[in-house]
Amino acid sequence: MSGHSKWSKIKHKKGAADQKKGQLFSKLSKQITIAARDGGDPSMNFKLRLVMDQAKQVEMPKDNIQRAIGKATNADADQIESITYEGYGPFGTAFIIEVATDSRSRAASNIRHILEKFGGSLGQQNSVAWNFEKKGIILLKKSKNISDLELRVIDSGAENFEESVEGLIVYTSPTQLAQIQEKLEELGEKVEHSEIVMLPKNKLVLSDEQKEKVQILFDTLSDDEDVINVHTSANL
Repeated sequence: MSGHSKWSKIKHKKGAADQKKGQLFSKLSKQITIAARDGGDPSMNFKLRLVMDQAKQVEMPKDNIQRAIGKATNADADQIESITYEGYGPFGTAFIIEVATDSRSRAASNIRHILEKFGGSLGQQNSVAWNFEKKGIILLKKSKNISDLELRVIDSGAENFEESVEGLIVYTSPTQLAQIQEKLEELGEKVEHSEIVMLPKNKLVLSDEQKEKVQILFDTLSDDEDVINVHTSANL
């Protein structure tokens, strides 16, 4: 995943909020409710803090966030399942699709239909997961002195980083994401976004024409009402 593509996806997600705020807020509400099952205090539950930060970035109202947290203690919250599907797209691409849903059958049917529509198929568990690794990523606003910023990132204990046009992408282990983000914030760095993602170990390089078709599949999956995250082996 290139720095440019990751920044572009975040900006696209924020822009989409203006056009599809209802759908996006619904997805974030389910994520917040699932995360809050482990505790409703974001200072003690980093997973909840991550989702709440994403909700604030797209201007989700505080009342919506608090209602979603409150639902975690309701009986209805157990109806929302967190499920991960694996599948194949065209040109040998692999996909991991994360879902938060109150209807497992609807989610599976919709994802299968979308993949098959674009020449792909739904896979079995671990059919493509072997080619992905879980990583924490932090997107930092670009500093005037990039060399000093890079030194602070190294001092924070991050695994790696890469520069993009708009900022610096910092890579961490999933378990160190909270610690490293807090250290960077203590150092005065502006965290634009942070999340845990699945990065391909072997990225599939596509032609521009192939990339365009796979991007449409990626976007169609992302727009499904139950899908909260999509990861692919393609070099989008």
